[in-house]
Amino acid sequence: MTTDTISARDTPLALAHADRLFIDGEWVAPTGSGGFDVIDSATEQPFLRVAEASAADMDAAIAAARHAFDHTDWSFLEPAERAVYLRRLAEGLRARSEEMATYWTRQAGPLFAMSKGSIQRVPMVFEFYADLADSYPWITPGTSMMSEFAAVVSEPIGVVGAIVPWNTPLSLAGYKVAPALLTGCTVVLKLPPEAPGELLVLAEVAQEIGLPPGVLNVVTADREVSEQLVRDPRVDKIAFTGSSAVGKRIATICGERLARYTLELGGKSAAVVLDDYDLQKAAAAITGQEISLTGQNCSSLTRVIVSRRRHDELAEALGAAFGAVRVGDPFDPASQMGPLAMGRQQARVLEYVEKGVAEGATLVTGGRRPAHLERGYFVEPTVFANVDNRSTIAQEEIFGPVVSIIPADDEAHAIELANGTPFGLNSAVFTDDVERAWHVARRLRAGTVGHNGFKVESLLLGFGGVKQSGFGREGGVQGVHPYIETKTVLLDGAPRRFQ
Repeated sequence: MTTDTISARDTPLALAHADRLFIDGEWVAPTGSGGFDVIDSATEQPFLRVAEASAADMDAAIAAARHAFDHTDWSFLEPAERAVYLRRLAEGLRARSEEMATYWTRQAGPLFAMSKGSIQRVPMVFEFYADLADSYPWITPGTSMMSEFAAVVSEPIGVVGAIVPWNTPLSLAGYKVAPALLTGCTVVLKLPPEAPGELLVLAEVAQEIGLPPGVLNVVTADREVSEQLVRDPRVDKIAFTGSSAVGKRIATICGERLARYTLELGGKSAAVVLDDYDLQKAAAAITGQEISLTGQNCSSLTRVIVSRRRHDELAEALGAAFGAVRVGDPFDPASQMGPLAMGRQQARVLEYVEKGVAEGATLVTGGRRPAHLERGYFVEPTVFANVDNRSTIAQEEIFGPVVSIIPADDEAHAIELANGTPFGLNSAVFTDDVERAWHVARRLRAGTVGHNGFKVESLLLGFGGVKQSGFGREGGVQGVHPYIETKTVLLDGAPRRFQ
């Protein structure tokens, strides 16, 4: 471990209000005495304690958002006026990007170099949506047989409950908060207890730039209080990223009261490697994406489908690539993969490894805690071969650095296997023939299909899943649609702005 590693981890925490909740534009003490210890995933030691929202605190946050939407000018401002706040948020986040990268690395385990690069892109999300203020069709004039003037106007949906997971909390919050604020919604952002650091910075920046009170409220809560946010009739829409099991429950609750919702859920994404593609290149690409967040990415290409005659060769190549990965402290520049976020996640991954072996798959490499690391929630990068597509490790989301190689009879069978799970978030096809890539891509049931690698264009084009991987889209222009309701206005004359 280098001196730089030690200094990065030991950087003093800059959060000014970790022991408070951000409600109605102010940092307020929680009504209860509880709190959450945030654990460093590489040392297993707590490094931060944050306030826990009680039912009363959540009620206050929802009330503040409701009041700001119903009784202030926020939702009636021109989009360009709200865009000014988005640009200020981007500036404030950019100024504290390295601090937020430190929190993310300590909480969830991504390499510090990766954290810095990824978090520096989050302000671009706010700037992207600020730019849409001038180009999005907020008002579309039309024709009517009953009125002289007709228009369809896009208006904010109301109060949004935004719930984000612990693996990539800041970027996922950005894809919810930025379009919500642009459209004129108000937000209650619920933080994950395991990873609240970066989002507390977002709240501090919101206060510093003078975001109007109640427009953004930020609280950290457990599951019971989080469900209160989903059930409350004052909340018009839920934007959730997390597990498919929780997503189903949210959809059920929202369905009972016809609340709007978007769900970005789990995945079991397939990489279809066709016979013309170089297997060493495929192994390198799959390894690079899988270790980037220790496999804690719902879009990870965790099922690799290849023809039977090339199966063993790919297993050897992928096993060698995974086996060569240097696992270690995520602040150490020599490390290529860090720890999992939590002890329960480490235990979950190791349990799946045991299931894979028990169900007859061939363990090519990995599957254990690294022998040289006594502390931290580390697991070796793991490759299984000869995996039956009906087996547990091929069907259930593991959320760790575990890849299954599944043999296929031919291209049609490979597509059938790729589609043979309840999920449909991401996928990829590896081939040098762009026409074959297009053919396969059109037949894969997934929200995104990449060519020759892991590719998710969330900023410009949006992302989301089919089947049990979600409902709706986030990012891109598509990311605005879930935060608006359209209204048809029919008048006996044209307003001045349209004359």
